[in-house]
Amino acid sequence: MAFRKSSEARPQIIDVRPPAAIPGGEFQIRGRGLAAGTRPFVSIGQLAAPIIVGSDSYVVARVPEGASEGELVVGQNHSSSSAWPCHVGVPIADGLHPVANPVIDHHGDVYSTFSGSPGQKAPVSVYKIDTNNRSRPYVTDVMNATSLALDHDEVLYVSSRHEGVVYQVSPGGNLTVYVEGMGVATGLVFDQEDNLYVGDRSGTIFKVGRQRQIYVFATLDPSIAAYHLAFGPDGYLYVSGPTTSSFDAIHRISPEGQVEVFYRGLGRPQGMAFDVKGNLYIAASLRGRRGIVRLTTDAVADLYLSGPSIVGLAFAPSKAMILATNSSLFRVDSGIEGRRLH
Repeated sequence: MAFRKSSEARPQIIDVRPPAAIPGGEFQIRGRGLAAGTRPFVSIGQLAAPIIVGSDSYVVARVPEGASEGELVVGQNHSSSSAWPCHVGVPIADGLHPVANPVIDHHGDVYSTFSGSPGQKAPVSVYKIDTNNRSRPYVTDVMNATSLALDHDEVLYVSSRHEGVVYQVSPGGNLTVYVEGMGVATGLVFDQEDNLYVGDRSGTIFKVGRQRQIYVFATLDPSIAAYHLAFGPDGYLYVSGPTTSSFDAIHRISPEGQVEVFYRGLGRPQGMAFDVKGNLYIAASLRGRRGIVRLTTDAVADLYLSGPSIVGLAFAPSKAMILATNSSLFRVDSGIEGRRLH
């Protein structure tokens, strides 16, 4: 009987949301007997997680620095819950300054920027991080490198919001001007036919043909920061662009250039990527919580990952999610397969 009483008093986790986080993010834990009249503790792997909210049925815990992929446990007194598996991002590169998505080639190598403050010419514009997390300078001499894209042949392109130029990068890291006169050039993306789309944050989406013909594809309200672009499986171009509103929209643009609102209700939406099922993942805030928001094909939103300062993401061939904060890259082994254009 004594054993049964002890077993019944054991904390029980019923649900943990969101399913993933990076250090600084928060897990919301629901269950039974989580506190039992005392302050609970939460551990993630071998590390204690600070408690933000603690009650018998609801606990919010912040992911500590140094936490890695592991299991979450809630305890109190001399009893603890069964472990709950959770996805925690691990750092793979720092000393960066991304302002948009990283990009990943078919080998799994990651490219990210050091964008810098307006008018700042950083010593290195783009870094390449290999699958062993070794980072090396890859591109120099781009003022305010902003967005990156890979074409069908995995040639890298980088936009400069300062110069209004999109550069093409050789395998050795050398630059040539691909197209100029793009205004405040921010987001980049290729379609299935290798047409390049460039977001001028002052209000224009340009389409650049394979022979470098330039068209105005669509116009939108200006963004205070950047346009971020992604093509969905429906053939529509999806655009995020933070404004002064805290209730921003994700727009989608038909192949004919018609603009419509796909979803409204995000705070400062930035980089985006699709998975193979057509779900859209966005670096944004949802109902005051920052991280990666997942939008289904029916525009139903939930917070997939919690974490501060996230500006973009990309899916690796290994089914990991690579996250860019404003200074670092993280890998989350999410098991999600990303949609690839080519």
